[in-house]
Amino acid sequence: MDYCYTGDTHERLFAAYQGDEAPFPTQTQMEFPRREHRRAEVDILKRLFFPTCWNAAALVRDELAVLDQLDTLGGLFYSGIRPYSGADPAETVATVIDQLPTVRARLKKDVEAAFKGDPAAKTYMEIIRSYPGFMAILVQRVAHTLYEAGASEYARELTEYAKTETGIDIHPGAEIGDHFFIDHGTGVVIGETTTVGEWVRLYQDVTLGALHFEADESDEHRLKKGYKRHPDIGDHVVIGAGTKVLGAISVGDHVSIGANSWVTDDVPDDTKVYVTDHPTQERKRTN
Repeated sequence: MDYCYTGDTHERLFAAYQGDEAPFPTQTQMEFPRREHRRAEVDILKRLFFPTCWNAAALVRDELAVLDQLDTLGGLFYSGIRPYSGADPAETVATVIDQLPTVRARLKKDVEAAFKGDPAAKTYMEIIRSYPGFMAILVQRVAHTLYEAGASEYARELTEYAKTETGIDIHPGAEIGDHFFIDHGTGVVIGETTTVGEWVRLYQDVTLGALHFEADESDEHRLKKGYKRHPDIGDHVVIGAGTKVLGAISVGDHVSIGANSWVTDDVPDDTKVYVTDHPTQERKRTN
């Protein structure tokens, strides 16, 4: 399908590129080895959000090149959404594309959070090109705009693709605040009705999930849908590796949860949660 975008996102993205300053990459002469993606949407989104990192310096030099990419992306969105609805999704596509400059501004905050939150991070470019947590949130932030615009099924396709690439499963319905960082990331799961505040840092194998499910009274084999099942996480929260935060509970601001914790009750502000009784390690000779 030939899609023609008629809004002003190309102008706003082009202006945003001109406003980029170090430590964000700004050199347009760089050329990286190409990567092939099974979903063209993700490849285009990477170029649109951070063109100098993905061999797309032409977007920084030519505003019409940005518009051309938006038309291609819009066509992919259009063909991805339409089979689920049967109706013409052109208005939905335009609504999502209109929000891309705002999404880009939020992603720059996520890069900053990763750089400040990981002692191993050397440059912003390293984060943009190689951090799985950043790729997962890049896709999820776009998928969330699709979800909010009514294209939840197609949005789920995109986040499931991100999971295959990163090992990180963030439902498109989850509401994620600014300056979000997942370090390492493998095994992280964030459920549909989760909300996450600002400056939140998660480590590998964290689950923000449901504790139990309610049955649909109209069908004994069906689980109830559309209700709050997952936690609300406040601002300035750190959740250690292997921790499970389960149920429709509230974790306050300035909370630190240690590794391998199991949290099923509300946690107030300014609290540390940790396992006090670790298993005793035993050793025995094998011969």
